[in-house]
Amino acid sequence: MRKLPETLANQTGQPVGLAGHNAHHDSAWKHVRGQARYIDDLPEPEGLLHAAVGHSEQAHARVLNMDLSAVRSYPGVVAVVTVADVPGHSDIGPVFPGDPVLAGEIVEHMGQPIFAVAATTHDAARKAARLAKVDYQPLPPVLTTAEALEKAFYVRPSHTQQRGDPDKALAEAPHRLRGQINVGGQEHFYLEGQACLVEPTEDGGMFVHTSSQHPSEVQKLVAEVLGLPLHEVQAEVRRMGGGFGGKETQAAAPACIAALLAHVTGKPVKYRLARADDMVQTGKRHDFFNTYDVGFDQDGLLHGADLMVAGRCGFSPDLSDAIVDRAMFHADNAYFLDQARVTGHRCKTHTVSNTAFRGFGGPQGMMVIEQAMDDIARHLELDPLTVRKRNLYREGRDTTHYGQIIEQHLLPRLIDELEASSDYQVRREQISAYNRKSPILKRGLALTPIKFGISFTAKHLNQAGALVLIYTDGSIHLNHGGTEMGQGLYVKIAQVVASAFQVDLARIKVSATRTDKVPNTSPTAASSGSDLNGMAALDACEKIKAGLVAFAAQHFACEPGEVRFENNQVIAGEQRIDWAKFVQTAYMHRVSLSSTGFYATPKIYYDHEKGQGHPFLYYANGAACSEVVVDTLTGEYRVLRTDILHDAGQSLNPEIDIGQIEGGFIQGMGWLTTEELVYSDTGRLLTTGPATYKIPAVSDTPADMRVTLMASSPNPEATVFRSKAVGEPPLMLGIAVWSALRDAVASLADYRFSPPLDTPATPERMLAAMNAAQAWVAQQREDKPCSIG
Repeated sequence: MRKLPETLANQTGQPVGLAGHNAHHDSAWKHVRGQARYIDDLPEPEGLLHAAVGHSEQAHARVLNMDLSAVRSYPGVVAVVTVADVPGHSDIGPVFPGDPVLAGEIVEHMGQPIFAVAATTHDAARKAARLAKVDYQPLPPVLTTAEALEKAFYVRPSHTQQRGDPDKALAEAPHRLRGQINVGGQEHFYLEGQACLVEPTEDGGMFVHTSSQHPSEVQKLVAEVLGLPLHEVQAEVRRMGGGFGGKETQAAAPACIAALLAHVTGKPVKYRLARADDMVQTGKRHDFFNTYDVGFDQDGLLHGADLMVAGRCGFSPDLSDAIVDRAMFHADNAYFLDQARVTGHRCKTHTVSNTAFRGFGGPQGMMVIEQAMDDIARHLELDPLTVRKRNLYREGRDTTHYGQIIEQHLLPRLIDELEASSDYQVRREQISAYNRKSPILKRGLALTPIKFGISFTAKHLNQAGALVLIYTDGSIHLNHGGTEMGQGLYVKIAQVVASAFQVDLARIKVSATRTDKVPNTSPTAASSGSDLNGMAALDACEKIKAGLVAFAAQHFACEPGEVRFENNQVIAGEQRIDWAKFVQTAYMHRVSLSSTGFYATPKIYYDHEKGQGHPFLYYANGAACSEVVVDTLTGEYRVLRTDILHDAGQSLNPEIDIGQIEGGFIQGMGWLTTEELVYSDTGRLLTTGPATYKIPAVSDTPADMRVTLMASSPNPEATVFRSKAVGEPPLMLGIAVWSALRDAVASLADYRFSPPLDTPATPERMLAAMNAAQAWVAQQREDKPCSIG
């Protein structure tokens, strides 16, 4: 981190860069200068070899024979390994078994690694890997969620959460609607692909430079594959060029393959996946098939609901059990379901194993109830915002279908504030008038909320450690278990430490996350990075401060209560001592200047058998209002304006948080609009690069985008300085764009028909939705029953 001018602290009257204030990302200046080092930028050690894999050309097959002679004889090839060469465990499933490091007799998706090559150059390794001759006996593949549901073909058992008697409530409700939606998957498309550099150590261990959100898991799995104790493997992560969940579990396989090759050759090995290989070999956001059956009254108030969410998990469990659970937890989004049943299925298909992605199933679960809100509104000829507001959690209607009580009801106020600041009602009238006059272009408007639970749903992951060292010049070294993937975690935790000691942020140095400094770390995921690691760092600081306060009280003959830390100084009674001088004095008197810290999230539990519990410490809230314009001739559209009001509690760094909200919204918008994963009938991924897979570009950003943090909303839970997580929740703000697109199409039917619109809402799907709306209008004119929708 750059040294800040010493005069700044005096100008502001307090240290520079404390928590709650804006501070630049700790690597921002390195990013813009091209000086930030990623795995492929590290100096190459002597004798470095490069890895590549040969992968399956069948979705489901038995491997009858594998001739690797041409691979071995290719110039530059040093070693070729198969699963038979694994000295330890061959299964690297992160939670449940099912993920072989290299496939053996059976392959279960196109692109599954079946052997690995180490060569003197990257190109040689890749070219050699293509020369294998493999004979397969094809086996019947299951490729779609629909087929998996029909065959009850699951990677993990189905699960149900239920409250009351939803069947009775549905039967007795004045109105009842049923619907379904296919929610598409999403490629992570991190700028830095999967990469690692593994070096054998002098004592037979391995040092792993990895681009991973979970270095402790990389350490554990590398050790297990090689048959080593964990202390023989160290994993380090300085930074990732993006992760978004794609590097939570799936960074482990490249590291294990590289480590296996390093073990066999005795040489350092780098494994960097080309973009196309990365997209074929690694998992995506789960696509879901969701259905709803809801009963409601004339005001649109829900009486009962029966919801089903089914995720396409791919060939192995990976994290799908927890991902579908989170989809179930968030199938209510912000709405009280009353008598309700939510069922979740984990569908097995012979495709790549899908994995974590920002939101971790929550976004897919929310889509089913947001569709229902729109459909209820059109059925009753009400404004969808009116229906949404009537169904919000509030006092007396504050318990989720899984039994957790909502203790902080911010959403009614938040939505009212956004409704006013975005001029929703005025624009609603203007847009309706515009649509009546415009024959080709139609505009749409939607305001949608989010309520997102914060905590890992796997209870044991809700823990973190930190290490804080103070040196005799007053500078501070910080290490913790969180990983930096561009989200600003490092600077936030540094701000926490600066605030604890009331010193300038420039005094804090955050080092790479390493398993030999802070052990047994949880992944940086579930929006918990700041919550967990911030509290662990604060715990370490408080332990050091306790010793310093006791020393200061004794040394300066004052009461402990008269010792305080303030503006780069320590005040002890009448004495005011410069921070660095005080630290030097404490050292000379043999006072400890270092400590570890630890934090475990309180209150959380979930009884999976009963489907009831308190799985989240708290909820983060937000809402977005988006306006779109649609060309009814082509199905193309633009997002004209988006207003966002988001609850970050007492923000640790407003500038960083607003950046996360902007990025999360755009990523969510891309998931629901342009990002389409296309597979062939045989299970081959066809969208393998930026030419065929379209992430949002700068030009897709709303020309008018207004992001505001909600004022006066400190977290009632004892999180670090009463802040709230802000990593994942903003992604779901993109639902407002999808709902606005449906609103524009509904205008073709005078807002009385709710068009079916699977995601992503490509121009082709938009045209289909508009055709459905026009067909509905034609049927109404003929006074015939309509089966569409």
